[in-house]
Amino acid sequence: MKRSALVTAAGVALVGLLTGLVSAWWAGGHESVAAAAAARLPDDVPAFFRGGGRHLAHFAVDPDRWKNRNAVFLRRCEEGNHFLDLEDLDGKQLPATNRFDAMKLVYTELKKDPNKVGLLPYSIVENYERLMVAFYDHRKMPTNESVPMAALVAGGNMAHYTGDAAMPLHTTRDYDGRNQPDGTVKQKGIHAKLDGFPEKNKITPEEICRGLEAKVIDDVWAHVNRFIAESHTHVQTCYDFDAAGAFDAPTNESRAFVLARCRAGAQLTLDLWYTAWVRSAELPAHW
Repeated sequence: MKRSALVTAAGVALVGLLTGLVSAWWAGGHESVAAAAAARLPDDVPAFFRGGGRHLAHFAVDPDRWKNRNAVFLRRCEEGNHFLDLEDLDGKQLPATNRFDAMKLVYTELKKDPNKVGLLPYSIVENYERLMVAFYDHRKMPTNESVPMAALVAGGNMAHYTGDAAMPLHTTRDYDGRNQPDGTVKQKGIHAKLDGFPEKNKITPEEICRGLEAKVIDDVWAHVNRFIAESHTHVQTCYDFDAAGAFDAPTNESRAFVLARCRAGAQLTLDLWYTAWVRSAELPAHW
């Protein structure tokens, strides 16, 4: 990864980029993951994007703003984009085509509501492709002032969903407790505890981005789905930490676990942003 030789200036820029961002998986957490990823972009990525950390951080919160209860149509359209309950796929693989084929599979074959099963990988890849198209436009029209806006919006929106994918409870039907035979829910409230952990325990953006290096992804769809599957393997660890009280009274181990998930989200974001830039050079003309 090429880094600027102006180490002091880069350090000042990094501090300015990250100052004031709250670390959590609430709004501030999505900002932190996006800003951390932006701070580690290679030098060959356009300057407007490398320097756009604050814009990327702002746009990373948009998908939660779209769930405003008075935005009736938008809220319903958005709600399934933030998670994928892997257990509800009954071993089926999501189609590597588009969300409509996935909705057909879930509705007709699995007899389930796609919005309840979730469509997270499509949210990530669709916004990755929006960013790739915007980067292509920048290559063709480098002086067009509208194009950077489109790239920052697409990249920021994508960063929301990559952050969601790194949160293990966004990969399971047991996202906020486990249903018991007597109708009660064991460990209800775990989702809010994990969401708020980084902010309450001062996991900083500087920690999140430290040492991250951008990589080009060969198969974006496969990579995103592997990432979500790997995130799912940490669901039991979340429940174990919660049962031990380690989210309420943090331990070194629980803090390290949550930091690792934040870093995983930032790494995925960084890699997809960089891949979108590299692949944009290979795109054919739009029309």
